[in-house]
Amino acid sequence: MKSIVTCAVGLLSLGAFCGDAQTVRMTPCGGAQVSVVQAPPSYNSWPMVQTLGDKVVCAYSRGSAHTIDEGKRGVFARTSVDGGRTWGAEVCVTDDPAIGEVTIGKGLDDGGAMLLWVRRWGRKKGHDLYRTTDGKSFEKIASPTFSPMPMQVTDAFKVPGGGLMSLWFAGAYRNKEGGHSWGTLTSADNGRTWKQHVVEDDLPKSEWPTEQSAVHLGGGKILALARSEGGSGAQFQITSTDGGKTWKRARTNIDDVKESTPSLIYDATKGLISNYYYQRGAKKLKRRVVRADFIFEHPTEWPAPEILAEGAEARAYDAGNVNATVCGDKHLLATYSGTDCDCAVFLVSVAAP
Repeated sequence: MKSIVTCAVGLLSLGAFCGDAQTVRMTPCGGAQVSVVQAPPSYNSWPMVQTLGDKVVCAYSRGSAHTIDEGKRGVFARTSVDGGRTWGAEVCVTDDPAIGEVTIGKGLDDGGAMLLWVRRWGRKKGHDLYRTTDGKSFEKIASPTFSPMPMQVTDAFKVPGGGLMSLWFAGAYRNKEGGHSWGTLTSADNGRTWKQHVVEDDLPKSEWPTEQSAVHLGGGKILALARSEGGSGAQFQITSTDGGKTWKRARTNIDDVKESTPSLIYDATKGLISNYYYQRGAKKLKRRVVRADFIFEHPTEWPAPEILAEGAEARAYDAGNVNATVCGDKHLLATYSGTDCDCAVFLVSVAAP
């Protein structure tokens, strides 16, 4: 099957950008392939992708505009049985008309079921965790109460001997001074209950790591990358050598990104970490690959990136936020591009490095 979007054409559909004709597209570069998970209309965004047995599940949020707390915003999902080339019918995960619901993290439990973090924003703020074994039926298994209440909870990953772990961050984007924090959540019962730990608090906005992605490297070592706030700041690298009990944070040399979510994949066989991110404004989906044992101690020596795909949006903040998963010898990257009233979710497939 040919890629739905090609380098030569790269067109998905013509939609309305508040009355003006616009093109929504994601153009692959090199050997990448692109499929459309969810097309316009509406603001389809914030996808989370997870390989689930022999299937691939992509969950995403949809509202009428780029507004996080509108009641029209719900969470939906589609499943692929051919490695992300084509997608089945949409199912509703949750769509409460009183609140805005957004996909914010994914993972697998010990039994291989997919977990999906959903943020509730509006009159009933909080976070819910859903579980699915088939990508079609989702069960809410937890609605934990946290203090401080995270703005977001990120992908769940396994820490041997420590159960599941997710990172979180809390604060307010418009506050430049203190009051920002981040930390860990751990679960010993496959996500039914969670314990919260604060790693850093009362941080200024300039030192606040947000939208973290983490991988466990073995031997108690965890490496995470995080978005930085304030426009053009470089990504943070956060490391632990004791299974997440204590952490060290440093700036990286990755500054070709504008407040956009990274997503990491660790290949234990090859010892390689792939860092995927979307450069907002420049409209480029990028990857940097490095040996994990080297970069763990050298956060400012990430190698140069390669461009995997290019989006097309009128405003920088209406696109971005990559989420990645492994499917055989491929890495699958969910992202989105378009406008705040006509945005599409795409899946970009690339060969694993």
